[in-house]
Amino acid sequence: MSDESMNEHRHGTGRRRRIEGGRPGRHNVRTSPEEEGALQRLALASHMSVPRYLVESGLAMESGETITDRRSTITRLYEMHRLLAAISNNVNQIAKATNATRELHPETSATLAAVRKTAMRIDELTDELSLT
Repeated sequence: MSDESMNEHRHGTGRRRRIEGGRPGRHNVRTSPEEEGALQRLALASHMSVPRYLVESGLAMESGETITDRRSTITRLYEMHRLLAAISNNVNQIAKATNATRELHPETSATLAAVRKTAMRIDELTDELSLT
């Protein structure tokens, strides 16, 4: 991921990072009221300004991925990371209790099922990412 998109993600703003020398390229786009409304709605839904939305949309055709797509993927990865951390904590607690008592605890099968489900979600996301 580029430094620019990481900076945008970290700060959570709709603005792009300033670059040295500014952005001299400028384009004047005329739209009908319907087109303007649609652009504003789409930009708002993407948490972007209309100009940024137009840039992202246009450049996405070349790369096939927008910052919004990357943010969504990163969010999903963070969710899975937190889930794996919680599951690993449960597995450690179960292992400690099992080693101490030599008895299998009831939550063992549910925790292992969560591990399998999370592993499948990771596989699905990995497959999805490899297709792009």
